Amino acid sequence: MARSPSQLPADIVKRAAYLKQELLRHNQLYYVQAAPEVPDAEYDRLFRELQELEAQYPALDRSDSPTQRVGGEAINAFNQVAHSVPMLSLDNAFNREELEAFHKRIGDRIGVSQIEYCAEPKFDGLAVSLLYEQGRLIRGATRGDGQVGEEITHNVKTIHSIPLKLHGDSLPERIRIQLS
Repeated sequence: MARSPSQLPADIVKRAAYLKQELLRHNQLYYVQAAPEVPDAEYDRLFRELQELEAQYPALDRSDSPTQRVGGEAINAFNQVAHSVPMLSLDNAFNREELEAFHKRIGDRIGVSQIEYCAEPKFDGLAVSLLYEQGRLIRGATRGDGQVGEEITHNVKTIHSIPLKLHGDSLPERIRIQLS
């Protein structure tokens, strides 16, 4: 039995890579763009084929495989992780005086008195920080108290609209994304 990807038959590695790429593309079309190209039965066939290859050849790299995104075991406890950059929360202004104090603080900080603002509704939800290294998702964490959050990488990887791997030319070595 092959113990490393380099010991696997080339056609198996190529087929698994093709299936991963196709399933990820179909996930993007279905979950993010709401524009599926294939019937569910065809998607399921591709998914099962990849599952079978991964079961038959355990040395295949499954770290960014669509087969690893659902059906995971429930996490009972979360480890705490320190944020490299604090995740701050939005501040509130409940009256005119608080809004004017905010305006003055910002103006003093940036050294101007005329500031244009764009306001949007605030939606309640969970803030998450995603950390990518060399294009691969390595950590997901909740905001927590802004300094320390809960490590939820396993959970984040089940969300189809969050890429496990970033693609593109000249990606920075490290990318941090905050979602709220």
